[in-house]
Amino acid sequence: MAKVTSSLKRSAIINLFLIVIVIIAVNVVGSFKFGRLDLTSEKRYTLSQPTIDLLKGLKDYVYVKVYLEGELPANYKQLRNATREMLDEFRAYTPYLEYEFINPSESADEKERIKLYKQLSKEGLTYTNPVEQSESGISQKLIWPGAIFSYRGQSIPLQLLKSETYASEEKMINRAVNDLEYEMTNSIRKLYANKKPTVAFIEGHGELDSLETKDISLSLEEYYSVSRVKIDSNLTSLVYRGERDSLVKFVPRFKAIIIAQPDSAFSEKDKFIIDQYIMRGGKVLWIIDRVEASMDSLSRNPASLVYPKDVNLDDQLFKYGARINTNLIMDLRSSVIPIIVGRVGNQPRYEPKRWPYFPLSLPPSNHPIVNNLNATRFEFASSIDTIAAEGIKKTVLLSSSKRTQLINTPARISLNILKEQPDPRFYNLQNIPMAVLLEGRFTSNFKNRIPPAIKENKQIGFLEQSEKDGAMIVVSDGDVIKNGVSKTTGRLSPLGYDKYTGELFGNRDFVLNCLNYLCDDSGLISVRSRIIKTRLLDDTKIKGERTNIQLKNVLVPLLIIALMGFILNFLRRRKFGKSK
Repeated sequence: MAKVTSSLKRSAIINLFLIVIVIIAVNVVGSFKFGRLDLTSEKRYTLSQPTIDLLKGLKDYVYVKVYLEGELPANYKQLRNATREMLDEFRAYTPYLEYEFINPSESADEKERIKLYKQLSKEGLTYTNPVEQSESGISQKLIWPGAIFSYRGQSIPLQLLKSETYASEEKMINRAVNDLEYEMTNSIRKLYANKKPTVAFIEGHGELDSLETKDISLSLEEYYSVSRVKIDSNLTSLVYRGERDSLVKFVPRFKAIIIAQPDSAFSEKDKFIIDQYIMRGGKVLWIIDRVEASMDSLSRNPASLVYPKDVNLDDQLFKYGARINTNLIMDLRSSVIPIIVGRVGNQPRYEPKRWPYFPLSLPPSNHPIVNNLNATRFEFASSIDTIAAEGIKKTVLLSSSKRTQLINTPARISLNILKEQPDPRFYNLQNIPMAVLLEGRFTSNFKNRIPPAIKENKQIGFLEQSEKDGAMIVVSDGDVIKNGVSKTTGRLSPLGYDKYTGELFGNRDFVLNCLNYLCDDSGLISVRSRIIKTRLLDDTKIKGERTNIQLKNVLVPLLIIALMGFILNFLRRRKFGKSK
């Protein structure tokens, strides 16, 4: 028995010694090489390479204040926990990140709470007021699901939870969790970027003016330097021309250009300049109306004539792989306008009716540009056809609903259609493209069309095909990027704002995402296509099986421990019984 005991002691000491050696070895290796193991099915805790590169490049501290703390409903606790976990993941790759969670409603002093609420609102955060139903009754709480990021004296807000049309609270929180990495990384990038790339609005063809694009311009300025430029037949309006080793070199002046709702024809020379800008790697956001239609004429008369509008870009877009048709989309999924349905005394009585010429587009895919995007509001949009173009990939970003019809122009449209219920039999088309992404090596629209003298002129440097893979986005409605401007006061309304319902649609985010995608060399926006499932508890099941769940969670672990103890004790008795 003494020999057995001595042998066991020696074996235990050797095992302990080996465990210590392994622990030391693991720590030594870990001090030189960093690694993490993510066992979740959707790789929830695996950051993308662009995020890791940005975090490792930080040279100073980023401070994050998250105002999502305190007694929260279950859904918001899920968002809070996911936010904390993501910040912990960020800290694993950089020592320059500090964060704290703050309960904005913690103070017992109402004046202090209101003061903080006003400060958060001024910073750019918005609150939500969810209704929570419990056994004790219904309650409402003021919750600020947002954060403030600070870096070297600059601060920007991040609204973690964003409102969405036709989306439940649970779905919005799920999307917020899904977008955490992108939104946080993007916030840090905006603070950290030393030099902003430049994007430009094209002028000179009746495009939207600076007031009509003021809202999107202010939003773009968080990421880019925004300018406005007239091509005016100037070959170097969109590119720099320089000489090196006796060779003429052309470089795009702008990371991307925006052509927003022109109303007059482009000259062939201006088209050539845009074409060669694309061939040299320039990106374009085409936002073009092919039909002349306006609510202004309908405000004066119950009916109006709509007709095709030609800005001389059809052949160019066709060559690149897209065609905007001269028709109008009518969609049963649409925004509303007020119409007169009667009178009360001398005053007209208005009632909101869905106007099928104002379709609302929900993303048909999880492409990074439109993933988790709120509904985008169109006004008098046309259909887009994708055309066979060698080497060009086409992706439909936004389309109509499953209840759509097309009307060819010229045509007469009337408000009188709102007096009757729409007949679903006429709305028998579905998923008509209204925004399309084109990617690949584009062929010049002027290939085999220009004289040899221009083709061989080194000062022009004509290219028949783009030097590398490029990208452009074609949208069939100029109003997608247009903010409201009051004719009487000149006051601006936000892009995507519906003045009839007060709802804010996803137009601004859509345009921002388009530019971010076109200008994103790091590939960061691709993070938005990740899908992370939010696994929430079933409240109904919990209420019905509360006692059963509690017993299982208390008794089952105890039974397992008791069983393991019994088995170990049995094996020990059997072993030592044989030794005797």
